[in-house]
Amino acid sequence: MSQTKAPARKQETKLPARYPGHASAYRLMYLGRLIDNEAPNFLRKAMGWSYHAPNAGHDAIQLALGCTFRPGKDYFFPYYRDLTSCLAAGISAREIILNGLSRDADVAGGGRHMSNHFAKISIGVQNVSSCVSNHIQHAAGLGRAIKYYKSDAVVYCSFGESSSSEGYVYEGLNGISKEKLPVVTIMQDNGYGISVPKRDQSANECLADNFAGIADTRIWKVDGRDTLACFQAMEEAADFARNQRGCAIVYAWCVRIGSHSNSDNHILYRDERELAEAKARDPLPAFRQWLSEQGLTEKDLAGIEEDARREFDDAKAFGEAAPLPDPKTAMEFAYPPAYEPTSAEIDPLAAYAGLPAEASAKAGELLTLRLGINAAMKREFRDNPDTFLWGQDIANKEKEGIFLVSKGMQPEFGVARVFNAPIAENYIMGTANGFSRFNEKIRVVVEGAEFADYFWPAMDQFVECGHEFYRTRGQFTPNVVIRLASGGFIGGGLYHSQSIEGSLANIPGVRIVYPSFADDAYGLMRTAMKSKGPTIFMEPKALYNAPSTRTKVPENLHVPFGRARLRREGTDVVVITYGNATHMALRAAEAAAQGGSQLAASSSQTASSEQRTAPLSVAVLDLRSLIPLDEESILEQVKKCGRVVVAHEGPEFGGFGGEIVALISKKAFEYLDAPVERVGAKLTPVPFSTILEKAILPQSDDILAAIGRVAGY
Repeated sequence: MSQTKAPARKQETKLPARYPGHASAYRLMYLGRLIDNEAPNFLRKAMGWSYHAPNAGHDAIQLALGCTFRPGKDYFFPYYRDLTSCLAAGISAREIILNGLSRDADVAGGGRHMSNHFAKISIGVQNVSSCVSNHIQHAAGLGRAIKYYKSDAVVYCSFGESSSSEGYVYEGLNGISKEKLPVVTIMQDNGYGISVPKRDQSANECLADNFAGIADTRIWKVDGRDTLACFQAMEEAADFARNQRGCAIVYAWCVRIGSHSNSDNHILYRDERELAEAKARDPLPAFRQWLSEQGLTEKDLAGIEEDARREFDDAKAFGEAAPLPDPKTAMEFAYPPAYEPTSAEIDPLAAYAGLPAEASAKAGELLTLRLGINAAMKREFRDNPDTFLWGQDIANKEKEGIFLVSKGMQPEFGVARVFNAPIAENYIMGTANGFSRFNEKIRVVVEGAEFADYFWPAMDQFVECGHEFYRTRGQFTPNVVIRLASGGFIGGGLYHSQSIEGSLANIPGVRIVYPSFADDAYGLMRTAMKSKGPTIFMEPKALYNAPSTRTKVPENLHVPFGRARLRREGTDVVVITYGNATHMALRAAEAAAQGGSQLAASSSQTASSEQRTAPLSVAVLDLRSLIPLDEESILEQVKKCGRVVVAHEGPEFGGFGGEIVALISKKAFEYLDAPVERVGAKLTPVPFSTILEKAILPQSDDILAAIGRVAGY
C-alpha cells in the first residue's frame, strides 16, 4: 500500500535540547537495530522471543521519544514495537534481551509477560499489556495524579495508528483534554494494523485528525524518518503537556519494513514494489547519511557501530546464559497481599465484655447496609488523605450517588478527592489503575458502573487490574476498590438486576467480597481500602436500606478476607450462601425449625410436597468473601451437618455455587449423606415485571424446598 507521508522537511543543524549528540544518537539507533534484527534468530534457535514485532522503520521517532523521557522523573507506557524507545529511555541491551528470551532476571516481570513487552518500573517505564492502546487510560489516570500532587512529570503513551480505532482511545483523549492532563500521546503510523491497511481503519489519512475536534488538542504531524524533526516535535509536545495546556498528540509517519510480527507473513498482502519502497525509506541509513554530511567520517561512524556491536554481543551472550524461570515459582504473585486486621479490629466489642448493657450499647452505631458502606469510606478517607472516589453520579449538589451510598463524601472531602467521572466505564477503571501508580499510599474507590450489569465495557481494565501484580512480578498492583451495585429484587429489569460475580470470579488476581449486613459491609470496606491490589466490592442493592441488614457497627471494626461467618447454628442441614440469599436462607432456616409451615403460610407459592414437616436444625454459613474463599469453614459445616444446600441470587447454571459444590465433592465427599442441592436464578435475563422477576430469581421458599429435599434424601 502506498502511504501518504508528511511533507518533506530539510533537517536543521540547530539541535533540540534533548538530542543526546550525534555519536550517542546514532549508537542508540544502531544498537536498537542490531537487537531488532537478532530477535528472529533467537526464535529459530528455539531460545525464545516467540513474539517479536520489528521496530525497523520506526527508529527515528522512537529515539526521540526515548530521549525526551526523563528516567526516574517521567512515566512511559510503551507498546510492543517500542524497542528503540525503551533502549533510549534507559533499559539496557541486556535487559531488552532478557525480556525477549523470557529469562528469570527480566526486569519487566521475569518471563511472566509476552516477549517484546519491555518495562523497567524502577525508572518509570511501565509494564503494558498486549491489549492494544488501552494503556492510554492508565496514562490519563497517572496524569491526573501528577496534576493533583503538583509534580512536573510528564506521561508518554505510545501505540500504533490502527489501535486508535479502539473506543477507549477517544475516552482517554477526551479525559486528557477535559482535565488538561500532562500526557503526550504518540501515534506511530506504519500504514497497517497487522495486515489491515489503514484505509480500512479510517476515512482520515492521519488518524489523529479523528480527534482534532476535542477541545484544546494540538497535533504535531511529523515525518517519522526525520530524526531532528521528531526530537523537535517531542520536546514541544512535552512542554505543552507539562504546562497543562490541553491534549498533546504527536503523530509520526513511519514505515514498516518487515512483517507485523514473526507470526505474520507480509508477502501475502504486500507486493515487491511496496516492500522495495519501504526499504528505501529506512530511517537508519538516512540518519547515517545525514551524520556524514554533518562531518562525521566513515571511520567515526564505523567506530560507533563497532562500539554498539560490542555491547550487543555482550548482551546477547549474557542473555543466552541467563537462567530460565523456575516452574516452582509460577503461582507466585498471583494475588497481592491483603491487609491483615488485628484481633482488636476483628472483634472490637471484646473490650466491652462484662460491662453494663448501657456501656456495651455504645460500642457501635446501628446502621443499614448502605450506611455501613458510607461510614467505612468516610472513616478511611479521614484516616488516609491519599484516598479518592470517582464514578458516575457520585456527587452533584444534593444528589450524591444514585443510591446515596456516597452521600456526604464530596462536602466533607472536597471535589479534588470525590468527583464525577464521564459515562465511560473503561475510563473510570483505567484511570483508577493509572492514578494508583503515583505512590503506594494511594487508594482509589470507584463505582465501576452505576449497576453491575453495566460493567462489561470496563472488562479489559478489570483484567488489567488482575494481571498487574503477576506480570510485573510484584512490582506494581493497582490499589483499587471497585464498587458494584448488584442483583435484583428492585424491579429494575435488564441492565439493572443481573448478578455477575460468577462471570468475574474466574479472572485471577482480584478479590471479590459480597456482604449482606451492615457490620460486614463496613468491616470489609475498611479492609479492602487498606489492602494492596484490586477488590471487587459487590453490594446487593435490594438490601441497601433493608431493616434486616441493620447491625451495631463498632468504629474500629475490620473484617478479614477469606473468613466466612456462621449466621445460624444447625446440625441437620447447612445452607452455604451470600448476599441477598443470606437473608432468604435465614428465613428458610427459621421456617424449617418450625416444620416449614410458617414460611409456607406467608408465601404466595404453595409449599413443596417435598418439604419436611418435622422441625429441622439448619445452619446458615454466610461466605462474605468469595475470593479468597473460606474453605475451612465450608468443610467444617459439611462434616458437621452432612447435608448441604448452596444458594445464591445469580444464575444456578454456571454460577459461583458450582465452585462450592466442586470443592465439597473433592474434599468432603465421604461426609455427605445426600447429594448437594443448589438454588439460584433461572438461566434467563432478569425481567422488568416484578411478577416475572419473582419467577426467575430464587425465593426463600425455593431454599426451604431444597432444605426439605436434602433432609429427606
